[in-house]
Amino acid sequence: MGSDIARFVGDIPEHYDAGLGPVIFADYAEDLARRVEASNPALVLEIAAGTGILSRKLRDRLPASVRLTVTDLNAPMLDLAQSKFRPGEQVEFQTADAMLLPFRDNSFDVVACQFGVMFFPDKDRCNREVFRVLEPGGVYHFNTWGSHADNPFGRIAHEVVAGFFPDDPPQFYKVPFSCSDPEPIRASLAEAGFVDIKTEFVARRGVIRDAQAFARGLIYGNPAIAEIRARGGVDPDDIVDAIVAALHAAFGKDPARMPLKILVFQASKPE
Repeated sequence: MGSDIARFVGDIPEHYDAGLGPVIFADYAEDLARRVEASNPALVLEIAAGTGILSRKLRDRLPASVRLTVTDLNAPMLDLAQSKFRPGEQVEFQTADAMLLPFRDNSFDVVACQFGVMFFPDKDRCNREVFRVLEPGGVYHFNTWGSHADNPFGRIAHEVVAGFFPDDPPQFYKVPFSCSDPEPIRASLAEAGFVDIKTEFVARRGVIRDAQAFARGLIYGNPAIAEIRARGGVDPDDIVDAIVAALHAAFGKDPARMPLKILVFQASKPE
């Protein structure tokens, strides 16, 4: 797949935001926004902001005086994020690669990232870039998904999609859950210069109010759809229906609850 794992383009942002956002992202965005707020920042940078689910939570929680800069590699995702803000709100949007941030050294006192780290092809380089743009004493807050075992919706999506392509199964659904071990991440942060590195597992129950909408998000709301279409021979809607059936079998009829588990990281740049 190469860099294609990070290509959230076309109509992917809409499916991502509407299908996945309320079920697996919104609650964890509130958690991360609360942690950022506790750092009492004045200048906040968000990287890999996607459709602005965390961005909106940050702006709602932080004082109006706090400057919020929101970035993502994919302009279509950022366009949807920007639509969630009113004219005059203290927020700036900029397309940016997290591994080559277009900001001066010591520009922000907090950097935040919701579920973006797993998609960075060079995580060490990203950590060095975040360290560079943080002011001395600044804090990096981010989260990653736990394993398939702790987040069965990911395993279900992976197995159902693979079942339609047994000779060449799409691999996208391995990527979001590829940073479930905190130790390599902690080591990379330390190598970049960060100190006071903290890791916390946070478990929640996700509510699936509409399994059809959630399943469509799981297929059409990320680059998995590009893998499916590239292989051909299968109607993606048939995969959606199979995922709905698997979700109902695992968690019951709508509304259903399912386990979720993530890792939350906090790391500081020395004073």
